[in-house]
Amino acid sequence: MQEHRLIIMRHAKSDWSEGSKPDFDRPLTTRGKEAAKLMSKWLKHKQYRIDRIICSPALRTKQTCQLVSQELGIPQNNILWETEIYEASLNNLLALVNQHGEGVQTLLIIGHNPGLDQLLCYLSRDPPPVSSSGKLMTTAAVAILDYGNAAITGKPHQAQLQYLIRPKDL
Repeated sequence: MQEHRLIIMRHAKSDWSEGSKPDFDRPLTTRGKEAAKLMSKWLKHKQYRIDRIICSPALRTKQTCQLVSQELGIPQNNILWETEIYEASLNNLLALVNQHGEGVQTLLIIGHNPGLDQLLCYLSRDPPPVSSSGKLMTTAAVAILDYGNAAITGKPHQAQLQYLIRPKDL
């Protein structure tokens, strides 16, 4: 039997220094790039074979995704840029999980808050632990939701939260 899992990752720290840039076009900071690389190495160490990545096309998520896919050796044709992830509601994210989770063993979503916080709380059987600052999906955080032998689904509380790892944890 194959285990199915959904990996949720928030984009790494973005640069707010150029206030004239639209939110969509904000790049990662140097700290953000380092955090994305650190989290990528953690994922690589766990040896998850990611079948598909769905990612917001915003610059900071694209840059996070590129760092992750390079470290994990995921081919570009396994990455789908989904505009619905940017500023997504919980319902938008659930629809994407249902659409892209079918027939996939491990799916990675890279996106934004507050949607990812809502998605994690909705899918996890148990309430996820908050950080010392009271946050769930901090920048570059990775949550691993395990569905066991069941298919990945957007139904509520069907997955066991295996890990919620933040860069400060490593």
